[in-house]
Amino acid sequence: MNFPWLKGHGTENDFVLLPDHDGTIHGELDGAFVAALCHRRRGIGADGVMRVVRTQAIGEQSAGEWFMDYKNADGSVSEMCGNGIRVFALHLVQEGLADSSQPFVIGTRDGDKTITFDRDQISVDMGRPEIRGVSKVTADGRTWEAQDVRTGNPHAVAFVERLTDAGSLLVEPDYDKATYPEGVNIEFVVREGAQHVAMRVHERGSGETRSCGTGACAVAAAAAHADDAARPVTYRVDVPGGTVHVTWTDDDHLILTGPAEIVARGTMQFKDVEWIA
Repeated sequence: MNFPWLKGHGTENDFVLLPDHDGTIHGELDGAFVAALCHRRRGIGADGVMRVVRTQAIGEQSAGEWFMDYKNADGSVSEMCGNGIRVFALHLVQEGLADSSQPFVIGTRDGDKTITFDRDQISVDMGRPEIRGVSKVTADGRTWEAQDVRTGNPHAVAFVERLTDAGSLLVEPDYDKATYPEGVNIEFVVREGAQHVAMRVHERGSGETRSCGTGACAVAAAAAHADDAARPVTYRVDVPGGTVHVTWTDDDHLILTGPAEIVARGTMQFKDVEWIA
């Protein structure tokens, strides 16, 4: 059986989208299948896979018609993806499945997210951040304090002097397993100016990526928390793949704004995937 796929990215955080509107093509989205698709030598190549499925078809609770069934590149489940949901939303709009002239809702494992389009910029209400305590992370033989921030996914945010201080990030940095028993995204951050930071990130299940939407939100929240910034406040967050902006509103929500692009599409046969795995 053939199945359709698309490839898209948000600030070079890239994803394979699998249209499966009635939930009859991909089932539970097998982790090994996801890992095969995401392999950058033997698959399509991506940081993760998103199944585009109607909420009703899989029995999820959401006010949105569509649900983002997202998994990391290694096939593990992720609660939320800030860059991915912008790509997901763009796909819905391009296919006539959502109306960009007004806000609309997409369901996720981290709850409903409201999407707003403004020309080529897509904003996502990421909800309320949770600022917890501090722990430590270690990379390339160096250790830093890291702010524990929850923005749908768990994050450890470490402020460093230079982004190169974290080394190659080819291997996962060490972190406090008691604080993050299910793993953590780890951000290394430098200050570039007033309400302006730059970051690198090692994402659980994907390795170092060119961008991370929930990570950019966590970084902005950690910086604003450290600055004791009055709200509303907006931080510019530079990532290796581009720039996003995060606004912390006076009602305690984070709004992530950035671009998205669909770059390729095609069809694949299930039998073709056997040699990928």
